[in-house]
Amino acid sequence: MTITTHITSLGHKGEGVTEIDGFKIFVPLTLPGEMVEITADGDRGTLVSVLEPAANRITPFCPHFGACGGCQLQHMDRASYEAFKTGLIETPLRFAGLDHQVTKFIDAAGNGRRRATLHARKEGAGYMRLRSHQVHDLDACPILAPELARAPDIARAVMAAVGEADVSFTASVTGLDVAVRTEKKQARADRLQPLVGRFRLARLALNGEMILQAQAPIIAMGRAQVELPIGSFLQATEAAETILSDYVLNAVGKAKSVADLFCGIGPFALRLAEQRPVSAFDSDKAGILALDKARRFTKGLREITAKPRDLFRDPLTQFELPYEAVVLDPPRAGAEAQVRELAKSKVKTVVMVACDSRTVARDAAILVGAGYAMSDLVAVDQFTQSTHIEIAATFRR
Repeated sequence: MTITTHITSLGHKGEGVTEIDGFKIFVPLTLPGEMVEITADGDRGTLVSVLEPAANRITPFCPHFGACGGCQLQHMDRASYEAFKTGLIETPLRFAGLDHQVTKFIDAAGNGRRRATLHARKEGAGYMRLRSHQVHDLDACPILAPELARAPDIARAVMAAVGEADVSFTASVTGLDVAVRTEKKQARADRLQPLVGRFRLARLALNGEMILQAQAPIIAMGRAQVELPIGSFLQATEAAETILSDYVLNAVGKAKSVADLFCGIGPFALRLAEQRPVSAFDSDKAGILALDKARRFTKGLREITAKPRDLFRDPLTQFELPYEAVVLDPPRAGAEAQVRELAKSKVKTVVMVACDSRTVARDAAILVGAGYAMSDLVAVDQFTQSTHIEIAATFRR
């Protein structure tokens, strides 16, 4: 049974919101102001047709949009798109008692995403269908970097070799780094080995273990060349890494002592060390080793002290923070434990880079409550056409 209804607003997942009989229903692919025909199952609506389109509706650039669940926002014009993503940052801040506005929205798509994970299943290779556990088979994905153009073909080849799997791709300077994850305990690595030569891969791994490496996957970070560990974090686009690094360098300014917390493989630490000594910490031991190796083989850097440390369970205490500036780049869970120690410290400048607006709001409120002033709130849009946004902010006292 179809229902004709009016879309009144947009939810934080990019879904249109309507109200029927006093209950909110969330309808993907719709926009505020539209009259639409839908079917409903509880609070989940499915678009049947758009009867009266909104003025800001545009034609999606990808033929897979609407079936593939990888993108959610291709149907809205640029002004609406930026306003929606800006709201993703500003709204949680308001709920946390912080009335701050995004000062700059930066398109960080660059040449496309250099990282992607595709699902290889019997029905094909691609992203999950919208609101489904079924895979939408892709021939190509326009938001990916050109180096990942054959990613769907490689994922299908993985399926043929070992069965259902999730296949992660990273474009490096030396070629594609491919990591396969499967729940099949008897998956045979030897069946995957031919893919290295067939697709000219730099490296191929299975469930975290290297199968074959033609050459080490290398990522350029400032002057340094970093050998990418299997499964280590990397910004989604090369452009975003450059933009965020420039932001960090400018925010840190002339600070003579800096700590880079949740440093990963060192995109900020390696660039900061071109001017001053840096202390770097992260729970990813392989990432710390890669950072330290890059330091040793890069000329012209100041000292980088890189140590593994679980900053969630064992944050640097206020007595271990003798720094003028601290850089934070935590995962989605944020850095609450570490931020509470920073709040008690004498650190003058905290530079935060993060990808979850709700944990950013929580952590920012702690710092502001401790006397820091928040400034230079920037949206860095590397997760284009999705409901995710990278955030950078500076805190000073």
